[in-house]
Amino acid sequence: MPWRLPGELAHFKKLTSQNDSGKRNAVIMGRKTWQSLPAKSRPLKDRLNIVVTSDKKYEVPEGVHTASSLDEALAIAQKETTEHCFVIGGAQLYEQAMQHPGLRNLYITEIEHDFDCDCFFPEYASALHDVSSPSCDVHAEKGFKYRFKVFERQGARANK
Repeated sequence: MPWRLPGELAHFKKLTSQNDSGKRNAVIMGRKTWQSLPAKSRPLKDRLNIVVTSDKKYEVPEGVHTASSLDEALAIAQKETTEHCFVIGGAQLYEQAMQHPGLRNLYITEIEHDFDCDCFFPEYASALHDVSSPSCDVHAEKGFKYRFKVFERQGARANK
């Protein structure tokens, strides 16, 4: 990512670690996302880490799982009795997650800045609606303004 915002990282950690049942949450990521994490941060603490890769021999530390698809990763998370599953990257997994029938919520950090990038998040406006607080706080850090937004799949509230 072309930004490093400690406040945004703290929000990510809290969001993906916190739950109501005492169970762990799962973070599902592609191999490149896993490799992009600083070595000292791998695996992400207090969460079940699942790396999706087509390399059946890809080695990960003990306690980290590998899966060949998003569906397999979700099955692992269910078997491990996790509370919530968060898909945290990369682009292909985001695309698959947006099409997956199990998607209920999308948590986005909107940064008020244009970046020179070659990878973009999939379109989500037509399938999801904004359920963020109308007074969604704007945060400022390192010259960037940003806010945390929550989107919900149409009809997902009834399924909770």
